[in-house]
Amino acid sequence: MFEALKSYFMVNLGIDLGTATTLVYMEGKGIIIYEPSIVAIDTKQNKVLAVGKEAKEMVGKTPENIRAIRPLRDGVITDFEVTQAMLSYFIGKALGKGIFRLRPRIVIGVPSGITPVEKKAVIDAAKSAGAREVYLVSEPMAAAIGAGLPVEEPAGNMVVDIGGGTTDVAVISLAGIVASTSLKVAGDEMNEAITKYIKEKYHMFIGEQTAERIKIELGSATEEEELKVMEVKGRDISGLPKTVEITNKDITEALSGVIEEIINAIKNTLEKTPPELAAEIAERGIVLAGGSSLLRNLDKKITQEVKIKAYHCEDPITAVARGVGKLVENIELVKKVSL
Repeated sequence: MFEALKSYFMVNLGIDLGTATTLVYMEGKGIIIYEPSIVAIDTKQNKVLAVGKEAKEMVGKTPENIRAIRPLRDGVITDFEVTQAMLSYFIGKALGKGIFRLRPRIVIGVPSGITPVEKKAVIDAAKSAGAREVYLVSEPMAAAIGAGLPVEEPAGNMVVDIGGGTTDVAVISLAGIVASTSLKVAGDEMNEAITKYIKEKYHMFIGEQTAERIKIELGSATEEEELKVMEVKGRDISGLPKTVEITNKDITEALSGVIEEIINAIKNTLEKTPPELAAEIAERGIVLAGGSSLLRNLDKKITQEVKIKAYHCEDPITAVARGVGKLVENIELVKKVSL
């Protein structure tokens, strides 16, 4: 009787706490929240004004007393209080206002290179936000589980999870990570590379959201035959409005350095992999997950450079969230794979 009541009032959550986006998976319901990891703060009153989608709309448009903050950078908590406020908001939104709701068990996906200090910060933030138990799982492990790979078998599985702040490369076997590389180069650095390129070539400043839009519309890991042109508005060095036309060739050139770093991370991880597992990865291929892995032709570029077939898992953007969601429903596996 008690267990039945407990399961009725307690809802467990899986959270993909991403640098750019936070996804929340509710046990029995699936992904119920998918919002930007941004918080708008009124610095005069020290008050949270908006979180998620509403806060993102304020980026680059706020008066001096309002700051739109991304509390995670490169997969790391840079502002504990704001992260706590953001987690509280998302957990509260997920659980609703039921007065008898028990505190949830939460499984959180984090970068594989997380330090003990960063681990403690994530756990403390989640507990302060209302969690009863908190388990941390590396994002590539969560992505592998979300992609349906046989992580508990003695077989080589390679996952490359490219998010907003980090690229995590991992070789997984027997529910453990055999070799890994965590790189603080991912979607944000792609945006920064585009911003820097346009500033240097066209002497024009653009904002973060404009760079993101350019990446989506023109970005490619390889040079494409079809020429695409996009009109971009910003301001020149004197502060006056300026409009230029840029091409997909420009953006491929702008992103080349970031792509090279990601490919080198994959090669370095393969070099650290036992020969038997490396041979199995060569047969099975490399699984790509994370929103930034969807950059056009990135799978082809990795295949070409690494000489192993790279392919996207189903719905790469939600792979980590689906993985932590499956773990929430399988406490025995959580205990095996948690950090």
